[in-house]
Amino acid sequence: MSALLDALRAVVGQAHVLVPRDAGDPEFSRHQTDWRGRYHGWAQAIVRPANTDEVAKVVRLCAQHRVGIVPQGGHTGLVGGGVPDASGQQVVLSLQRMKRVLSVDVANLSMTVEAGCLLADVQQAADEAGLLFPLSLASEGSCTIGGNLATNAGGTHVLRYGTARELCLGLEAVTAQGEVWNGLKSLRKDNTGYDLRDLLIGSEGTLGIITRASLRLYPKPASRLAALVACETIDQALALLTLARRMLDASLCGFEAMQAYPLALTLRHKPEQAKAARALMHHDARGEPMAPAWTVLVDASSPHSQADLQAQLEDTLSRALQEGLIQQASVAQSEAQYREMWALRETIPLAEKVEGLMVKHDIGVPTSCIPAFLARAEQALPQAFPGCRIVCFGHLGDGNLHFNVQSPAGISDQAFLAQHEHAVNAIVYDIAVDLGGTISAEHGIGQLKRDELAARQGPVSTALMRAIKQALDPQGLLNPGRLLP
Repeated sequence: MSALLDALRAVVGQAHVLVPRDAGDPEFSRHQTDWRGRYHGWAQAIVRPANTDEVAKVVRLCAQHRVGIVPQGGHTGLVGGGVPDASGQQVVLSLQRMKRVLSVDVANLSMTVEAGCLLADVQQAADEAGLLFPLSLASEGSCTIGGNLATNAGGTHVLRYGTARELCLGLEAVTAQGEVWNGLKSLRKDNTGYDLRDLLIGSEGTLGIITRASLRLYPKPASRLAALVACETIDQALALLTLARRMLDASLCGFEAMQAYPLALTLRHKPEQAKAARALMHHDARGEPMAPAWTVLVDASSPHSQADLQAQLEDTLSRALQEGLIQQASVAQSEAQYREMWALRETIPLAEKVEGLMVKHDIGVPTSCIPAFLARAEQALPQAFPGCRIVCFGHLGDGNLHFNVQSPAGISDQAFLAQHEHAVNAIVYDIAVDLGGTISAEHGIGQLKRDELAARQGPVSTALMRAIKQALDPQGLLNPGRLLP
C-alpha cells in the first residue's frame, strides 16, 4: 500500500498522514479507540485533509485502491461508528482540520461552517452575532458539527428546537466516487426533487462524507432559567411535563429526568459537579444524604426579561406543588447556578464511565409510554439478573431515556457485559419496540446495534437500505460494516 500512502501524502502533506509507525503518538492512538474504550481498531493511515477538494482527492485515491474509508469528526460517538476495523487496511479520514466558520447571515438566520467545527465553536460564533444555535450536548467541547449531522444528534433541547436534522438547511458532501455534491443551500423552502440532505443526515458516513453545512439559527433569548424539581414517581414527572408545556408553551426548552441512582454515582465520582443536587437532598435513618426518587431539570428561555421568565416558571412550579406533582423545587438564582444545574445532568455519563462498564441503551418511546416502559423493564431485569442496578436518566420531554444496566455488586462489570449483554438488550429492546419505540433515539447504530437493527427491522426496510447503499456506494468503501445490517 506504499503507493497509496505516497499519493495521500502528495494530497494532504507529509505531516497529515499518520501511519502505524506513529503508534506511539497519542494523536494516532486516539483515532483507533472509541470514547468508551470498548472498540479498538488498527488503521493503515490517519489522513487529515484541509478542505473539500482534498477530501474528494483522498476518496478518489482510496476508491482506486479499493480501500475502506472511516470518516471521523470529534470521535465522541458511543456506538463504535468511527473506529477502524482490525485489518490494518482501512483509512481513517479525519475532518479535524476543516474547522472554519465560513459565514453568518443574520438577516437569514443561518450560518455556514465546515464539518470539522467543534459544536462549541459553532455555538460561540452564533452567540457573537447575537443569535443562537440551539444544539447542545455534553460533548459539545469536543464533538464536531459534521459528526452531529452524520448521526442526527439529539441533545438537551430537542423538545424546543428539534434534532440536528431540524437545524440543518443544506449540506456539501463528497460521494463514494470522490465527487462533490453541492447542496449547501440556506433555504427554508425548496421543493425540487429528492431531499438528498435528509438522506445523508443520520447515515453515519455510509453514503457520503459531509464537508460543509448550512445551519438554522434563532434569535438569542433575552433570558434563560432552570429549576431542579423533586418528584416521587415517574407519573408525577410526566404530569409536570404536561403542565409545563401548557403554562410555559414555547418557553419550555428542556425537560430532563434523573433517577436517584445516577445522581448517587455523580455524587460519588464527580462531587464537584454535583453541587446543585444538594438542594433537593434528604437524609435516611442513618443520616446519609439521599436524592429524590426522580429529579427533573426544567429549562426555559424567553425573549422577555429575566424577571418575567422567573415569574412564569415559579407560577408553573407553584401550580405543580398545589396539584401534588412535586415535593420541592430549587430555581436557579444566577447564571452560575444555571450552569451548575446543567453540569449535574451532563456529568452523569462521566460518572458512569468511572463506575465501570454497563449495558447501555438509548431507547425512545412515545412520552406517554415512559411509565409503562419503566414498570415493565424494572420488573423484568431484576427477575432475570438478580441484583443488577439500573442507571436511568435522559430526555423525558422527547421520550428518550438512557436506560443502562450495571452488574450486581461483587460481579465483574466486564464479565457481566460479556455474558449477559445480549440477553439484557433483548429484554429492554423488546419492551421498547412493543410500546412503539426505537432501539436508538440519538446515539445511532454504528457497529454496536447493527445486528439488533438487522433482527428487528422488517425485510422491506433492510432491502431499501441496501438498495440505497448499493446505488451510492457500490464498492462498499464508506464506513464499511457500520449501520447497515
